[in-house]
Amino acid sequence: MSEKIGFIGLGIMGKPMAKNLVNAGYSLVVLDINTSAVNELTEMGAEAASSPADVASKVSKIITMLPDGPQVDEVVLGANGVLENAGSDTALIDMSSISPTVSKKIAASLAEKGARALDAPVSGGEPGAIAGQLAIMVGGPEDLFNDVKPIFDVVGKSAVLVGDTGAGQTCKLVNQILVGIHIEAMGEAFLLATKAGVDQMRVYEAIKGGLAGSNVLNAKVPLVLDRNFKPGFKINLHQKDLRNALEAATTMGLELPVTNIVQGMIGDLVDDGKGNDDHGGIVQALEKTNGVEIK
Repeated sequence: MSEKIGFIGLGIMGKPMAKNLVNAGYSLVVLDINTSAVNELTEMGAEAASSPADVASKVSKIITMLPDGPQVDEVVLGANGVLENAGSDTALIDMSSISPTVSKKIAASLAEKGARALDAPVSGGEPGAIAGQLAIMVGGPEDLFNDVKPIFDVVGKSAVLVGDTGAGQTCKLVNQILVGIHIEAMGEAFLLATKAGVDQMRVYEAIKGGLAGSNVLNAKVPLVLDRNFKPGFKINLHQKDLRNALEAATTMGLELPVTNIVQGMIGDLVDDGKGNDDHGGIVQALEKTNGVEIK
């Protein structure tokens, strides 16, 4: 009989992750406010739950994939939350991208009932989720990490235990700082190529094999040149991640000047109604300032 696990959060990332687990032979108990997403999974054989507490009553391992810390807090610690039916065999695998402080709070609350948790945010966007090729950054107990590693191997291409509780979320903040700044730098560079009248795709082909080449360039340059901002990872979610990064930096007495600049650009785009665009669309802030479009 296949292992039964819970999955709460069937959004852009969560739904394909859940489908990959079903296809790998796992039996899922699923929950989401989007009934159509739940129906897609039940048609594949998953069981629908009525609440997070209901999920926790039926399985010992529970994955959460939610937009931000408040949603994870509510699902785990709120009324009819996971905590109500958590026991010593309960393991929460939170794959959302949230503040490390919230991850530590949730893990501590679960520990009072003998339950344990991993914070395990991911990188790779919707394409990585669909392909089962996510990079997973994990914080928490090593023995629990080893126990759930087969799950990570289904949804990801790599899973690294970074450290104790909260370390996975800190690693994700590092990732999001680098990605956000890289996209902004890509925008500056390709604005220059555009204004100079040089073929941007040939520029990309020329530099992608050198030191400036990266996964960010490979993923985003073709989309930007095609003006394709269909979200694989939304601008407003990147805004949330950089907010968490800047808040963490403030508590440590750090100044992150370029991260602040990119966060300001993202804020302007959200104000312009572009928060649901793919985060490759960060370049649109530079285009607006310069009156030049990369295409």
